[in-house]
Amino acid sequence: MKAMRIGGRLRRLRQERHLTQAQMARELGISASYLTLLESNQRPVTVRVLLRLVEKFQVELKEFAADTDQRLSLALMEAFSDPVFSGAEVKASDVQELVATLPAVGRAVLDVYEAYRRNMPADDIATGDDAAEAPPVTIPSEEVSEFIQARLNYFADLEQAAERLWADNGLASHNLQQGLIDLLRQRHSVAVEIRHADEMAGRSRHYDQLARRLEISEMLPPDSRLFQIAHQIAYLTCHEILDSLVAESSFTSEEARALARTALANYFAAAVLMPYRLFRDTARAVRYDIEILKSRFGVSFEQVCHRLTTLRRPGAEGVPFHFIRVDIAGNISKRFSASGIHIARFGAACPRWNVYDAFGTPGMVRIQLSRMPDGGTFFCIARTAGRSSTFTTGGLPHRIGQRAVGLGCSVRHAGELVYADGLNLNDPQLITPIGVSCRTCPRTDCAERAMPSLHQKLHIDENVRGPSTYVQV
Repeated sequence: MKAMRIGGRLRRLRQERHLTQAQMARELGISASYLTLLESNQRPVTVRVLLRLVEKFQVELKEFAADTDQRLSLALMEAFSDPVFSGAEVKASDVQELVATLPAVGRAVLDVYEAYRRNMPADDIATGDDAAEAPPVTIPSEEVSEFIQARLNYFADLEQAAERLWADNGLASHNLQQGLIDLLRQRHSVAVEIRHADEMAGRSRHYDQLARRLEISEMLPPDSRLFQIAHQIAYLTCHEILDSLVAESSFTSEEARALARTALANYFAAAVLMPYRLFRDTARAVRYDIEILKSRFGVSFEQVCHRLTTLRRPGAEGVPFHFIRVDIAGNISKRFSASGIHIARFGAACPRWNVYDAFGTPGMVRIQLSRMPDGGTFFCIARTAGRSSTFTTGGLPHRIGQRAVGLGCSVRHAGELVYADGLNLNDPQLITPIGVSCRTCPRTDCAERAMPSLHQKLHIDENVRGPSTYVQV
């Protein structure tokens, strides 16, 4: 276990319980002087003291997890990269001290910053060259991403509902689509129709409540048609679960709540197409070979990657993965991390991530060993998802661009993946140094740096050219 310093949270817990240091020390079976050292972060907490905290004060162990502090520190560093803080000269050490001693204040600062971005007038949003340094306005999709991250992308009620659906309706993998169509017709009086593209007017799915008809576009591949059918079943059979899960969270808008319901319906659909126990056992048996899983369950590459991130059932976990989806412009449209890696929230990710290399080799799986500035090392794969194509409207062509997805885990789990076979995971020459984003990365030797780092003052010598404009040697 990494040395953990929990002084701020420990002191806050004691004050909330209205205890003196002597009283809390007695409860924990330690001396008052040792508690003072813990609260001032002069000593790391031991496993024994952590377990006593859980036992005596009925707190969740995850409240004291080291990765919680790290995520908060990195999120704050991203926020402080905004030009609005340019005069503050906040250093990484300042943020680390704030998180270690006053984590609640750190979260409050982050909340205020996010509120500031949400309410910024459109005219004040940076454009042109300034836009490269300014993070995007927080939108409902960001709230939903945080909602999913906070629950580690695992929703037990939806998993159980998917399992009941299989058991109650005698579903079978070899005939799943017909089984779901029959379920809709027999139990909900809903007919499923595959409609011509011109009749769908650009829509992939349309549910006509009055006619009790689910229309699916002919343009969708078979795996997407199946997913959309299961998605609609989520709204018809699990609406109470969806409403309850959404109500438990403090979304700030109706748009965010609606988007959360859609994300949860997608989760249920994936659980129907890839039942938890069967999928987890198969994934382990084939050593997380995505192509085999894709063919065996009749789903897409991206759907398999999504499902692999949800295997967090206590006692039946899979490898803890992170997931990222980007477009060719670098926009992050989906992100989740159970591996411990931090993914940028307010701007583009590091250009060294192999998820961007995937666009150069469409359809090919790219492999990368990467290391963050804090020493965390990860094994990652990436591949393009979907096909780049064009369609016409009124005679004018419009391009439908590709997206790329990345899936990764801590290097200690890499041996469980077929993609690591033949690699010397201890060879330092195979490791690519990466960061979260340019503004928060302290690396001074990166030729791909697009903007100066917050960690060093920018010194420009007109007589010297380094690896990039912002790196001098």
